Amino acid sequence: MEHDHEGQRVSRRRLITGIGSLGLGGVALAPESVFARAGTCALTPSATQGPFYFDAGKIRSDIREDRPGVRLRLAIKVQDGTSCRPLRDAVVEIWHCDATGLYSGAEKESKNDAGAPPGTGGSVPDMKDMKPTDGKRYLRGAQVTNAVGTVEFTTIWPGWYPGRTVHIHVMVHVAGERVLSTQLMFDEKLNDRVFARPPYTRREGRRDTFNNGDGLFHDGLLLRVTEEGDGYLGAIVLSAPSS
Repeated sequence: MEHDHEGQRVSRRRLITGIGSLGLGGVALAPESVFARAGTCALTPSATQGPFYFDAGKIRSDIREDRPGVRLRLAIKVQDGTSCRPLRDAVVEIWHCDATGLYSGAEKESKNDAGAPPGTGGSVPDMKDMKPTDGKRYLRGAQVTNAVGTVEFTTIWPGWYPGRTVHIHVMVHVAGERVLSTQLMFDEKLNDRVFARPPYTRREGRRDTFNNGDGLFHDGLLLRVTEEGDGYLGAIVLSAPSS
């Protein structure tokens, strides 16, 4: 399997200042119509970055590596929360767990369900960047927004772990500043449909936290999802402070 810019390391300064247009080559970007009903100009609700964030230093569109799961094409448009104009050269980072609930760079910690005590929804304030404890980097990556403020990733539908609903972490950098940390979530009917398929069916235990019981859930963080071949296309508009 080939991945865009697979294995490419970039310095933090280069990554967060959005130099160049790395990561966009060869990606069939979603048409503007995908975003027409995927968000508004109101500022996107923020959410904790969680305990498993670190600078993975990878600009790439396909972040799957060897992780099995239902394919998800994730299209994100970033706009200025005041003017509603697209934010060009913003850096969008995403990271999430695999089908079994593990995070790369933190497999030991996430295996122990350290991400969120049950019932808290993971709402722990002022989380700091972690120091990775293993060399894996699957399901982590970054892209630089184009002239119309969009990026795309190819990933898998995230799995779950105790204490949290299904989610994808997102961080937006503008001009070297972290302007938005939030989480993207999914309709529960779609979660049920996906989790009835392998490899999710091999997950031990049962989910204990759903959208209506997660302290971080917000309607404004729901992805607009449509079927696409054997997988799905998820889209959202993120309205962020420009600086």
